[in-house]
Amino acid sequence: MSIVKFFTSKVFFKQLALAIIALVILCFVILKWLNITTNHNEFVVVPDLKGKSLATVEIELNDNDLKMEIQDSANFNPKYPKYAVIEQNPVAGAKVKENRKIYLILNPSDYRKVAVPNILNRTFRQAKPTLEALEFNVGEITYKDAIGEGVMSMSYKDKPLKPGTLLPLTSKIDLVVGNGKL
Repeated sequence: MSIVKFFTSKVFFKQLALAIIALVILCFVILKWLNITTNHNEFVVVPDLKGKSLATVEIELNDNDLKMEIQDSANFNPKYPKYAVIEQNPVAGAKVKENRKIYLILNPSDYRKVAVPNILNRTFRQAKPTLEALEFNVGEITYKDAIGEGVMSMSYKDKPLKPGTLLPLTSKIDLVVGNGKL
């Protein structure tokens, strides 16, 4: 039998029809199986976790069949309690599948500590931006009679402060500055 006669025979068309029917049935079965195993069109709404404690968050996520993953804490935010959630991903209200990980960023216990820069003998005009760039606040400024107009000493909560001392961000640093009059 030649190839042309085989491709035009009844046997070839019967086999082709059976193969197409088998392929359609196989695709239908696979699609139904995927719908069942992936919970097609079944979602869980992510709750709003911002400002809540870790214990509360854990209970709420377990109730919604979600998992949590804590990421590195961000900068301290005084608007939220210590160790409360300040960011979450996916955001509140998003629709996700059950057992999805919700990534959380917690509020640390306090501001991170930064070394106080050496601003001694610098003018106040140089010292103030240096402190503010590191997110320190300039507290009380006391002027004393001195030859130069530089920063003579620094203090934090009425205690002398040396350059390199670690202080939390936004700390108020009091300065004693020479007025250039002797």
